Amino acid sequence: MITLTPQEAFQATNQHYELPAELFAAYLDRRLKYSSGLYTTQDTDLDQAQTDKLRFVAGRLGLTGGERLLDIGCGWGSLTLFMAREYGCQVTGVTPSRPQIEYIRAQAEKAGVAELITLTHGAFTDVEVAGVYDAVTMLGSIVHMPDRGTVLRKVHELLRRGGSLYLSESCFRNHAAYEEFSRRPGTRHVTENIFGFADMVPLSTLVEAVESAGFSLTALSDLTAHYHRTIQDWEERAHAARDRIERVAPGMSEPLIRYLRTANAGWGYTTKHYALSALNSRMGPAEAP
Repeated sequence: MITLTPQEAFQATNQHYELPAELFAAYLDRRLKYSSGLYTTQDTDLDQAQTDKLRFVAGRLGLTGGERLLDIGCGWGSLTLFMAREYGCQVTGVTPSRPQIEYIRAQAEKAGVAELITLTHGAFTDVEVAGVYDAVTMLGSIVHMPDRGTVLRKVHELLRRGGSLYLSESCFRNHAAYEEFSRRPGTRHVTENIFGFADMVPLSTLVEAVESAGFSLTALSDLTAHYHRTIQDWEERAHAARDRIERVAPGMSEPLIRYLRTANAGWGYTTKHYALSALNSRMGPAEAP
């Protein structure tokens, strides 16, 4: 049962995302993308997997170029920067972390896309987001928001009619697994000790929230195997960079590696990872699938 208010969850979660970019650079890909990659071949490396995943997201959103896109929980800007640079999108990124905003601004200037990017600091439930958007992305962010129904209704209001939502999230395999494992020490190490607040729920709970907000579900992909491989790559990099991690964030290497091991141990047994797409449309897509 969730006992935190949205503001309390924001403050707890922010402790993780206020950590310096140098820490994440030690084990993530070159874009600092902090979510699942997409491994198209056995030889695909982490950098390519994350680039392929971003193109997958663009495809699911139906981007053709120049769209207005809202990236909720934009992290270190991998998707925000990619969609601005590769598709010419006007992107608004929302993040609770000032270090992330500073990092993205610097990268946007370096890439020559600063005029396409607007950054908003704070919890999505509290900030004012102006305008109407063609697409919204939520990659691994709704897990940090206690009131997912309110969040998705706000997203629905910000999307134009026919606009698209891409949401990816790690979930418990079913309600029985949620009831049995959500309070176990290993799970709490990930959701509380690392992230401050995270509430993984079964996929059916997310689907219900998406439907209740007024969306039509258009696609659902099981990316569990891809996230398993992503975290394997992260763990290997974290092991190799233990000294670097300790210099940047003393005492962080052991809990970080424990988090990665715990997360990877449950895939397919207690947890899954899904990519969900939806439209702001009562009728769903007009074209044949």
